Amino acid sequence: MIKIGAVVAEFNFDITSMMLELAKQHAKFLDAEITETIVVPGVFDMPIAIKKMLDDGNVDAVITLGCVIEGDTDHDQVVVAQASRLIADLSLQYNKPVTLGISGPGMTRLEAHKRVEYGKRAVEAAVKLVKVLE
Repeated sequence: MIKIGAVVAEFNFDITSMMLELAKQHAKFLDAEITETIVVPGVFDMPIAIKKMLDDGNVDAVITLGCVIEGDTDHDQVVVAQASRLIADLSLQYNKPVTLGISGPGMTRLEAHKRVEYGKRAVEAAVKLVKVLE
């Protein structure tokens, strides 16, 4: 069974908690399991938690679940750009899939609610990558 770690942003938790539930259900469907979850304050804070999971070595892949809603400034774009770059770097550094289940930037709260399936997509990508890389 494929063991998946989940790093979940607490910011917009009404949405990210739904993403996590969908991810857990889809993991079971794919004969995988989310065995470890770390909740961090926001998307920008994810890389250090991902690194900890990968250092511990108890998971085959890590999914990231977050929701970055557009505000009055470009902050949402900066957050997603920086976090996604570090997330990709960690995947390459540890040679393990770290998938992006982060919706945004540039979306409204309503659009974010419509994108909760990103949790499911992150699991799908993680499982496929683990199998391809075996």
